[in-house]
Amino acid sequence: MAKTKKIRTGQAEIVREYGPYPDTDQVGGVTFDGAHVWFARGESIAALDPESGVLVRELAVPADAGTAFDGTHLYQIAEARIDKIDPASGKVVASIPAPGHGGDSGLTWAEGTLWVGEYRARKIHQIDPETGSILRTIDSDRFVTGVTWVDGELWHGTWEGDESELRRIDPENGAVLDQLEMPHGIGVSGLESDGADLFYCGGGPSGKVRAVRKPKPEKAARRGGGGESP
Repeated sequence: MAKTKKIRTGQAEIVREYGPYPDTDQVGGVTFDGAHVWFARGESIAALDPESGVLVRELAVPADAGTAFDGTHLYQIAEARIDKIDPASGKVVASIPAPGHGGDSGLTWAEGTLWVGEYRARKIHQIDPETGSILRTIDSDRFVTGVTWVDGELWHGTWEGDESELRRIDPENGAVLDQLEMPHGIGVSGLESDGADLFYCGGGPSGKVRAVRKPKPEKAARRGGGGESP
């Protein structure tokens, strides 16, 4: 009989809060372009400098859920579609249907494809960024908000009532591997890694973006400190 892998659990460590910002009633999707943190706020996507916390850019496009960056373009969920946006001009250059037909939440880019959370359906879809076709689906046992990949790990946010978590799941079967509990009453609407040791989390109606410490990989933890960076 196969052994059940033990879930690592812990409390999320919030290392910094950004905002709330003016004209921001809701923070949805979050992404990182290597220099700035972009977040969806209803009628625009705004970019903040993670060092100063100052807003440095704004693109006037519909932006009510997940946000992603592929190294060149931004992608933004807008109701039942995903818009591909030129960040230099702010123009929408293409659109594809969203797999949840308006029930979509998180969005991230990995392996040349888009990964989309479907909130109430408790699913994560990998889709073709050119056509929107679903390539595969991973089931979760919680509502799915933000989604991100980092170092080969798939993480997603959950938010039900006043309880919210960051979870690492097995991309093959959806099994939970890591579970970070956010403080009571603090939700996670969007999620993105900085590619190193932080997650950026959208804070929903708080109008805030929060930086949360990413836990070290299990193999580094077993060595009792040191080891390679996450």
